[in-house]
Amino acid sequence: MTTPFDDPHKPKHGRFHGLRTSFFTGIVVILPIGLTIWLIWTIIGWVDGFVLPLVPETIQPEHYIGINLRGVGVLIFLIFTVIVGWIAKGLIGRSLLRWGEGLVDRMPVVRSIYSGAKQIAETVFAQSERTFEKACLVEYPRRGIWAIGFISTTAKGEVASSTPASSPLISVFVPTTPNPTSGFLLFFPKDDVIELEMSPEDAAKLVISAGLVYPNAKDPSRPVQDQSQASD
Repeated sequence: MTTPFDDPHKPKHGRFHGLRTSFFTGIVVILPIGLTIWLIWTIIGWVDGFVLPLVPETIQPEHYIGINLRGVGVLIFLIFTVIVGWIAKGLIGRSLLRWGEGLVDRMPVVRSIYSGAKQIAETVFAQSERTFEKACLVEYPRRGIWAIGFISTTAKGEVASSTPASSPLISVFVPTTPNPTSGFLLFFPKDDVIELEMSPEDAAKLVISAGLVYPNAKDPSRPVQDQSQASD
């Protein structure tokens, strides 16, 4: 395993240097696993704390076995959500949903909160074509400086017709490092965008790691021709 702390060109400094390198290598291995387990465990506990007080005590597992099993609230929430979704897809469920939304639209403050929450939920969870198609390279923030971006869609409507671009405009999301959820929505002529072979997931790993983790075993410092000869 190669880590950012291993440098084959640096001279060794004895036993303590090896211990220090092993320690930081262990941190690189343990930290992602530990944070992932802690985050999942915390989210499960948060859902349990929110759902279980709403469930009658007589049907909670703790009432029968005397032990608070973490994750029961998550299971109840998943079953309840599936049932609600199944009902909402039916004719009666759609009618009730339209009636409820019409009622909310007549409430000044509530309708703003509901519409905002609905847009967020549809953007995050709706299964549609709202996914990044490809990863790309664009010159940003100026010519000669390249940034990783994600191609979303071809520009339409007023955005596409109001610019004197030489080729069709495409919308590109340029993320920030190390938090790829924030960034900039930019519109580039298609001729100025270089599409990459790597998947959007691999490009996100490259952004999050600040260039330390590449999506494949290729050495970016070597020409493509040398890499192909080495693989042969």
